[in-house]
Amino acid sequence: MPWPRDDAKLDRVRNLMVGADLDALVVRAPDNVLYLSNYWSMKGYEVVVFPRVGEPILIAMAPSQADAERTAWTEDIRFFPGYDERDPRPPAMRALELAREAAADYERVGLELSLGTQAADRMVGEPTTFTQAWFDWPQPIDATPLLNDARAIKTEQELERIRLANDIASAAMEYAREQVQPGMKESEAAALWNGFVHSRGTGWEGKVELAHGFSLVWSGPGIRTFTSTSDRPVQENEPTLFEIWVCADGYWCDYTKNICPGKLTEDYDRLLDQLLAVYQAALDHCRPGASLAQLDALIRAGIAEAGYPGQPSHPVAHGVGARAHEPPYAHQAGGGTIEAGMVLAVEPGIYWEDGGGLRLEDNFLITNDGVERLGTFPDDFR
Repeated sequence: MPWPRDDAKLDRVRNLMVGADLDALVVRAPDNVLYLSNYWSMKGYEVVVFPRVGEPILIAMAPSQADAERTAWTEDIRFFPGYDERDPRPPAMRALELAREAAADYERVGLELSLGTQAADRMVGEPTTFTQAWFDWPQPIDATPLLNDARAIKTEQELERIRLANDIASAAMEYAREQVQPGMKESEAAALWNGFVHSRGTGWEGKVELAHGFSLVWSGPGIRTFTSTSDRPVQENEPTLFEIWVCADGYWCDYTKNICPGKLTEDYDRLLDQLLAVYQAALDHCRPGASLAQLDALIRAGIAEAGYPGQPSHPVAHGVGARAHEPPYAHQAGGGTIEAGMVLAVEPGIYWEDGGGLRLEDNFLITNDGVERLGTFPDDFR
């Protein structure tokens, strides 16, 4: 989808490049290509050469020429064929060749030498991978920390795009709450939610060209971590948990929401109250200058006090933006502070040993006064 050039974002990157003494960035991860050029690639072969001074260059597959010219912020677009009868190499090698030509005049070039999570292209389910040749540059410099710093603080345009993903996810949950019935398979419940996101989210408010939904759905005793959706039945009077992501033109939200056909059992009613208290304490902590490490410790201490020490097994807070999971992360072994303009997913969870439990998660914009919840579907689902 075409968007006005986000100069606030690009100026922030260039200012960080000055501090790092970098002449140019060469990025290939689809989220970084999107971040610097507004072009969301179809297959993840695209490259942006982003100089500290001068206009960026987008290197794109020729079959995507119309999309690239319609959406990219740079006029200098150099195309390579997906298949070339004169050149039997795979397309990534032709992209690399053009990237090296475009960056040849720059001395200090920053590359993505470390990627903490997977980045997805417009086909979304296919993360980008790099061959060794992408790291064989003269004196390569890892620009990933610089890009992480830039991306941690969102611009107004980025916030608008993240809000669109949040709105779609919330509306899809309202639809699921109306449709999910006891006895339905978990996979059917997931398909209802996914179908709404893809069918109704695509074209949302005339601002989203493509929306995809991803979900893990578990019900009652099926609720646990690091397992997949199955054909287990949706339970009456117990939660059905939706661990969900929406990608709207490359910008994401990350939620965990629950619905309950019927009335919650006393055990779940008590568990929800305990988890809501932990959640609120975590959100009260999320103010500019607060420690990310302490956020993790605070959540885990609250869960231990509720009677569940050592939980949860998954991370409890991370950034959201052009990836569903991106820096900053809240880890006790790490550092860093919470800053205004960040968008964080906060997700405390408690799980019972024999199956069952709850997780709560929404996306929060950090403001000077605290947090602004970006989702509208309630965490207290009773």
